[in-house]
Order: sequence, then C-alpha cells, then structure tokens
Amino acid sequence: MDAETTPLPEVRIADLAFDFELVFRMEYAGIVRVISRVVPDHARAQELASEVFWRLSQRPKAQGENTSGWLYRTATRLALDELRKQMRREKYERLFSFGRSPRSPEELYIKEEESRRVQAVLAKLRRTDAELLMLRSDDFSYEEIASALNLSPASIGTLLIRAEEAFRKEYGRRYKT
Repeated sequence: MDAETTPLPEVRIADLAFDFELVFRMEYAGIVRVISRVVPDHARAQELASEVFWRLSQRPKAQGENTSGWLYRTATRLALDELRKQMRREKYERLFSFGRSPRSPEELYIKEEESRRVQAVLAKLRRTDAELLMLRSDDFSYEEIASALNLSPASIGTLLIRAEEAFRKEYGRRYKT
C-alpha cells in the first residue's frame, strides 16, 4: 500500500492526552462571550471565564470528549449565579438603602416599614428557611451555608429555592403583593 491508500488509524479525543492550554486557547473567547450575554461587565465576565477553566483544571473527569459541553454548561451556570447574586444585592440595597441616608421622612418611614415586613415574614418562616435566606443574603457560599447549618452542600440550592418561595408566599399572603 502506498501513502495515499493507507487508512489512517481512527483517533478519538479521549485517546489523546488532554492539552489544557490548547483547550483554553480554543474555547476562552467563546466562554467569555457566553458569560457576557448575562453579565454585562466584561472584566467580571473574564473573571468568571477564568473560574470556569480553573474548575476544569480541578476536575479530571471533565477533561475528555465532552470538555467543550462541560465548559459551556459551567459558564452558563456561573453567569446565572452571578446574575442572581447581582439581583439579590440590588434588591437588598434597595430594601435597606445601603450606601445612603434616606432623603426624607417619607423615605425613612418606607424603609423602616419594609424592614419590619421582612422581619415579620422571616419570623413566620421555618427556622431553617429564615437562616438560609439570611446567610445567603450576606453572600455566604453554598459550602459556608452548609457548614454553618450542618446541611449537605448538595442540598443548599434546592433548600434556598424552597425558602425563597416560602418567603414570597408568606410576604404575598401578609401584604397582598
């Protein structure tokens, strides 16, 4: 057989040694682009993209045939987490007017009234739900919340969703919103 008719051996990505640098160069711009669709701050999007690749470096099982899919799934999850974090921060900053004093007695009254409402709702929630919401509002990570409340880290996301829903229902029931 000559060189033109000799079949090339079938090569699968899983058979090749994982080249982290090559994957980084090929995928980084796309990962930043996906994150930037959700996180408007380009510098923060780049930080999150770096976080995605750091996580890849820590997970050998993700380094193989479906690395690209794993990268994009992780990037979208981090971007959505960042968006939720920003929205939560903005909500609580509005709620408690962080960073500035109320401008009028009316604003002061509204701030105090909203604070009383939140406290009343938290007091009516199950203790664990209130603790979860309070820790998360202080930007505790899932791992930190799990450690503080002696819960499984894998269950924190679900428990937070349930706690937030319980808060919304109780707030709506009490204050007809």
